[in-house]
Amino acid sequence: MDSYNIYLVEDEANLSEVLKAYLQKEGWNVTVFPDGDSAVEAVPGKPHLWVLDIMLPGTDGYQVLKAIKEQEDTPVIFISARDQDLDRVLGLEMGSDDYLSKPFLPQELIIRAKKLLNRVYGTSTSEAQKIELNAYSIDPIGRTILDTEADDEAVDLTTKEMDLMLLLSAEIGKAFSREKIIEHVWGENYFGSERAVDDVVRRVRKKMPRIHLETLYGYGYRILSS
Repeated sequence: MDSYNIYLVEDEANLSEVLKAYLQKEGWNVTVFPDGDSAVEAVPGKPHLWVLDIMLPGTDGYQVLKAIKEQEDTPVIFISARDQDLDRVLGLEMGSDDYLSKPFLPQELIIRAKKLLNRVYGTSTSEAQKIELNAYSIDPIGRTILDTEADDEAVDLTTKEMDLMLLLSAEIGKAFSREKIIEHVWGENYFGSERAVDDVVRRVRKKMPRIHLETLYGYGYRILSS
């Protein structure tokens, strides 16, 4: 997928125009929101990525992020010029996927956006193949998992649950450390606890009970074929 829909929430008109121009150069569709209230109203639009300023008139970025995550697990890049360490930690704890401190170069946003989009949605429509595993049909391209024992009913996974499943199922039997899983699912800038991995694994096991998702105590996890 190349034509991503990007929602940019930024109240500084000059900056929003510059960022919009750079994002559009990548062939992405960009919609700009100048305040938090209009951004919250647009949450049902379900873009592929939010670029979200924290300091906004009306509803602030934290409340916008909360509204986004209450409806779906769409990737979010936070940007802020305030207390950088505090904003970074709070934003990541609330579910943002990356963080940029003002001032920053527009090219840096593009690099981070590409990396995040590629991680979440994949980079190729020809390399990935469907994986059949324990009566689940895993489609890495479409990012869907069907339960073939339940008339191909879709398994409802969040973005991070799907990222975990695609990582582990791509190499059946390979052990992945918690550190590696965090890097792949949350990104290199994640500052939270490794227990977040265990929480996602627990949810995946509940939603996909036939998957043999093995715990390697003191290390990480792997999926076995049976």
